[in-house]
Amino acid sequence: MEDPSNPTTGNQCTGAEIVIRCLQEENVKFVFGYPGGAVLNIYDAIFNQSHFKHVLVRHEQAAVHAADAYARATGEVGVALVTSGPGATNAVTGIATAYMDSIPLVVLSGQVPAPSIGMDAFQEVDMVGITRPCVKHNFLVKDIKDLAATIKKAFYIAGTGRPGPVVVDIPKDITAQFHAFSYPETVEMRSYNPILKGHSGQIKKALRLMLDAKRPMLYTGGGIILGDASEQLVKLARRLGFPITNTLMGLGGYPATDRQFVGMLGMHGTLEANMAMQDCDVLIAIGARFDDRVIGNPDHFFSKSRTIIHIDVDPSSISKRVKVDVPIVGHVQSVLSEMNDLLDGEFKAAADKKPEEAAIQAWWTQIEAWRSKKCLSYDRNSDIIKPQYVLEKLWEVTKGDAFITSDVGQHQMWAAQYYKFDKPRRWINSGGLGTMGVGLPYAMGVQLAYPDAQVACVTGEASIQMCIQELSTCKQFHLPVKVITLNNRYMGMVRQWQEFFYGNRYSESYMDALPDFVKLAEAYGHVGMRIEKPSDVEPALKEAFGPKLKERMVFMDFLTDQKENVFPMVPNGKGLSEMILAEEL
Repeated sequence: MEDPSNPTTGNQCTGAEIVIRCLQEENVKFVFGYPGGAVLNIYDAIFNQSHFKHVLVRHEQAAVHAADAYARATGEVGVALVTSGPGATNAVTGIATAYMDSIPLVVLSGQVPAPSIGMDAFQEVDMVGITRPCVKHNFLVKDIKDLAATIKKAFYIAGTGRPGPVVVDIPKDITAQFHAFSYPETVEMRSYNPILKGHSGQIKKALRLMLDAKRPMLYTGGGIILGDASEQLVKLARRLGFPITNTLMGLGGYPATDRQFVGMLGMHGTLEANMAMQDCDVLIAIGARFDDRVIGNPDHFFSKSRTIIHIDVDPSSISKRVKVDVPIVGHVQSVLSEMNDLLDGEFKAAADKKPEEAAIQAWWTQIEAWRSKKCLSYDRNSDIIKPQYVLEKLWEVTKGDAFITSDVGQHQMWAAQYYKFDKPRRWINSGGLGTMGVGLPYAMGVQLAYPDAQVACVTGEASIQMCIQELSTCKQFHLPVKVITLNNRYMGMVRQWQEFFYGNRYSESYMDALPDFVKLAEAYGHVGMRIEKPSDVEPALKEAFGPKLKERMVFMDFLTDQKENVFPMVPNGKGLSEMILAEEL
């Protein structure tokens, strides 16, 4: 299959072998997948190679989620392989999840033989048509001569500019045909040329506004993580001394334990972050998109005048929801590096002089007054386990150094609020699509990427059941993930909204027939624990993460307060400063 004299060219290969060699050229380490008729030729080629490890999941949705998490944790392009028909459609939720959070993925899907396309063949779906709204790009390979170049383009598109998932749909007959293998060294696409370097004039204009600000605010999102710009952001923020907030997707981009960090903002953000965001006079948005869960009601957001600087690699994100004053299109790492260089060079005198230092000190005094309200306080004397307490103890036991994946709901928000992320790529969750079921496959992808790391999946009793079959995958591949289930016997966030806005009518949000999670975990060959008292929380976590169970997967079922709600909360349609705090109820 390989010409030892040249790894990128060789003798005649089948299309399936070409796929494998393309993945080898891209230095792919893991492929997450599930076999089926349309991809059996590819799986036969996988059997005869040792360049990457194939991870057999139990559902195609989990394959894409695991590849997605691998990409989030490593910065590399994740790879999933699914068959045609239901295999392809099962993958769509994972693809859409990655698309909403701008995660670099290449999803290889099998297709019926080319002559059968459009003939309602067995297990035929139009994968290109189905995924068109939720991919960065997709391809249908119609000629084996185009196969290698198409896969090269897929990896290039997925990982450059604003990242995203790319689907390559491959008919079965293409994988059986023969053609000489040749892999392009570079890609040139006339219609795709992402901008990397920001406009120097705009960067200087932004710096002047920042240095003249009286109430500045740094607002950063997932673009900091995806753009590997955390180091540059920390340097800039500390040089300027400005308050800084992260979105849900940006957590870890700036150390949460640093005094300048005012917490996450948005619907369940801190009082100090949301009030500072609303009242600032110069807002510096970096790798963020002003989405509805961040700024709340746009009319309320614009009720106060401010100058907005927006840095983003994707020009279509700038002024999409919020009109900005100084747009800067470019890779955030490059733009922030240039800003730091200017602050050490051309703008050094102005930065050192700090003409508005007194005003900024007054601004910090106001922020500290908001912070003093301690909006994340909760009842620490409860006889029932409080979910916030579990997250605080998880942070202490893991010393804040674990990879935390989460599903979607109240537990996700509590993890974001109470686990202090000091490093990027440690917080793995579905932000844009809000996909229940991602937590366990996410943990699998992260654990495979970092086999010696502590990986915890924070989930709820509803979310975990959506991909719970992946406990079998964890057993097969010896993945010592620790599952922290905050079990309140409700679909917690649904119940919270029904309490606040639907007159306590808990329509179909109560989980009536839960399994015994301890026995279920043991049936899959793992360790199960049930924790019912607050005094047992810390000992259980220490045991799970301790040396005796280091190599075992542990499923911890924490029975938590059924009526606990996530605070602060900005109700739907309200503005950032119109939060509900726990003390107000």
